[in-house]
Parts: sequence; structure tokens; C-alpha cells
Amino acid sequence: MQPPSLTIGVEEEYQIIDPETRELKSFITEILDEGRLILREQMKPELHQSIVEIGTEVCHTPAEVRAELTRLRRAIIELAGGKGMRIAAAGTHPFSSWLTQEITPLERYLGVHKDMQDLAKQLLIFGTHVHIGIEDREFLIDAMNVMRYLLPHLLSLSTSSPFWMGRNTGLKSYRSVVFRNFPRTGIPRTFRSWADFTYLLETLTRTHSIPDGSKIWWDVRPNHSYPTVEVRICDVCTRVDEAVCIAAILQAIVAKVWKLRRDNMTFRVYPMDLIEENKWRAVRYGLDGSLIDFGKQEEFPARDLIREMITWFIDDVVDELGSRKEVEYAFRILEEGSSADRQLATFARTGDLKDVVDQLIRETAEDVIEIAPSAASAAEAAQTPSS
Repeated sequence: MQPPSLTIGVEEEYQIIDPETRELKSFITEILDEGRLILREQMKPELHQSIVEIGTEVCHTPAEVRAELTRLRRAIIELAGGKGMRIAAAGTHPFSSWLTQEITPLERYLGVHKDMQDLAKQLLIFGTHVHIGIEDREFLIDAMNVMRYLLPHLLSLSTSSPFWMGRNTGLKSYRSVVFRNFPRTGIPRTFRSWADFTYLLETLTRTHSIPDGSKIWWDVRPNHSYPTVEVRICDVCTRVDEAVCIAAILQAIVAKVWKLRRDNMTFRVYPMDLIEENKWRAVRYGLDGSLIDFGKQEEFPARDLIREMITWFIDDVVDELGSRKEVEYAFRILEEGSSADRQLATFARTGDLKDVVDQLIRETAEDVIEIAPSAASAAEAAQTPSS
């Protein structure tokens, strides 16, 4: 069996922000044509017109991912800025309402709205999707079964959606709750083989439940178009280095599972309902909660188990991959908190969700583009001392 290529691809969904009101702006149709001239198929619309999606080229290292994401973020920020808009990366907007958002008038999205009705309109959420190249389908299933265990750890690192429609939800990833209303979401069950997965897919397509595998929205899935395992559990990462870190960890996890498989070993596979319990803890508390070590049947601080994932489970592969720097950025997240933690701290300090939006705009551009105070922040310039 050939080893996996371990290529990396990352998709990110960004918010289009009106700098005067700091609300989401239904604006994708205003920038789509120009954006495609610059980025071609690397820029796409999404279900709502206030969302813009980008996708990297196929990368081989996390360093390449960083270069790609930096280039794409810069292009989108400049494109939106040229039209007087701003770009922010967070799993939900702090206060905009889904009730006022416009659906993108393309057949794909109108079809989703027709099928899902209000559930589609409520889906005003933003995620990071990471693809890792695995050409052998049987190993892809094996890797997917194993890596499910670590998905709550990654969600904890990426949480960026504590607010919904102007409310502090008390959760670190409210995006996860909104998305769970859709069918075929959450942690998938284990599969015995590629044939087992194919049987499910064929049954759903033949019975007109779905047109193809793109409508299976699990937290991790075999991608329907490319030979990749696609991890979809994460909120969109506010800082570019957070996204690179998540991608580097996932590449290392697949490399480690391959190494175990090559040596006729594996990592224990746990039931979906146990992993869902850890996912709930990640959704609710993020880095500040506890996760369960199912082998020991004990709970430990989430930060401790995330450190263990890095220093014990994948440490012996990161140097081979040349990704130690990017993987160990997770230690900075553990120290400083996730985007959700930073948003909550800003709101606790100022009491103004517009300040949270301004922070998201700044952090999305951090180490990506130099924003002059006069232009970066028409948002900041619009603020008064009492805002």
C-alpha cells in the first residue's frame, strides 16, 4: 500500500462587513466578477450574499498553506476594501441577524434554500475546512475512523463563535449548534471499509435523499471530488496562523495514523456517542473546559489533553513533515485563548459588540496586510469615545 501524499488544502469562509454599521453586508454579487478575474476559482460565493469563500491551491507543507492563505486573504481584503467593505473571520457575526440576509441567487444555493427552508436561511455561519490527501480509499476510511477522536480537541483550538444575534450565547462555538440543525452533520459513525461507506452513499443518492456526496456534511468525510479526507468541524480561524496550525496538526495526525498502520498498529477507535460528548464540551467551554480521556475514563483539562495530542501523539512525525513551528503555534493559542476567548474579553471590557467586530477585522488582517489607520478602519474612524 502506497503512503498518502499528505497534501493540504484549506477553505475559509469570510464575513463581508459594512464598516459604518459593522453589520454583515449582502455584497458578494458586487465583487464576484472582479474577484474571479483575480483569483479565478479560488474565490467562490456561498449560500448567503454576505459570505465569501476562498480555497488554497494544493499545498505540500504548512508553510505553503500560510503563503496561500496570506495571498488569498490579502486579495479579498483589498477587493472588498476597494468597494468600501471590510472582511472578518469568525464562526458567527456578533450581532447581525439571519432574518435580514439575502440568499445568493445561484441555482445551487436556491436549491439548498428550497430543500432546507428556514434552516438554510439560519445557516449564517463560517467555517474552516481542511483537506489532507489520502489516495488509498481503505486507508482513508481507517484514518477517518481514528481521527474522529481528536476532532473536539481541534474545535476547542478554533472556537470563534460565542455570539449570535447580539447575545452572548454562553457557548464558545455557537456555529456548531446552528449547523447541527442540518441533516447528515456531526461526528460520523465508524465504517468497516470503503465499501461500507459507498453503500451508504449509494443508498442516499438512489433514493433521492442527496444528489451526491457533497450533501453529506459530517465533521469529517471523504471528499466527493478529490482523494482527500476533509475535516469540517472547525470554526473559521480569525488569525491566519491559527488556520495554518490546524492544518499542520491534521496533516501530522494522518501521517501518524499511517505510520501506525504501516507498523501493523492502530489507535483505538471510539464510538460516535462518546466523541459527541467531547464535542459538546468543546462547543460549550472551548479551552476552558475538560475533555474526556476515554482510555482512562477520566476527564482532564482540555488544555492538558491538547498538549498531550501534540507532545505525545504526533511529536514523532512533525520534524519529518517540517511542521514543528506551525504545530507548536497551538501552545500560543492555549496560552492566549482562542478567538472566542478574545472576543469575549473585548466585550467584557467595552460592552460594545461593534468593538468585537473591529477586533475581528484587525485580527483577520494580522500579518496579512498593513492597514493604515485612516482606511482600515473606516470602522474605527467612525467610532466615538462613547461607542
